[in-house]
Amino acid sequence: MNLKKHIRIIKDFPKEGISFKDVESLLEHPEAFDFIIRSFAAKCMTQKINKIVALDARGFIFGGALAREMGLPMVMVRKKGKLPGETLKVSYDLEYGTNECEMHVSAIKKGDNVLMIDDLLATGGSAAAATELVKKLGGHVAYYGFVIELKSLRGRSSLAPEAEIVSLVKYED
Repeated sequence: MNLKKHIRIIKDFPKEGISFKDVESLLEHPEAFDFIIRSFAAKCMTQKINKIVALDARGFIFGGALAREMGLPMVMVRKKGKLPGETLKVSYDLEYGTNECEMHVSAIKKGDNVLMIDDLLATGGSAAAATELVKKLGGHVAYYGFVIELKSLRGRSSLAPEAEIVSLVKYED
């Protein structure tokens, strides 16, 4: 399936010069959403994954559906201040700012093998920060899944080199 034909591009959002790839437009097409989930499930069934780690917020959509499809628990990495209870947090850079993310300290156990999923790989800042959280809690990222990758921002270079990285749609800009 050609997912690009379902991705709306919004010029100059969130600021001038950015060409925003709107993953929400994929969700408006049930067959595209189903294709995304089936594609990730098929690609990572060969990995010994025992948890899905989904990034705030659009990663939750894909992570929840994938966790259900694979019969695995899903862990949420949230933006600062959104999780109750004891958390671990890290700061990271975005392509147009900075942010912090956090995870419950009880979410990952030593030896957990995780699949990390998000809608978009740009600079890799949020996924790298989430990877740091997983590692600090004793887990290992075996697989990254992204619906869209912006190759020119070289986000892959920020991620765990031993993990497999799959993006379903790639843009050069």
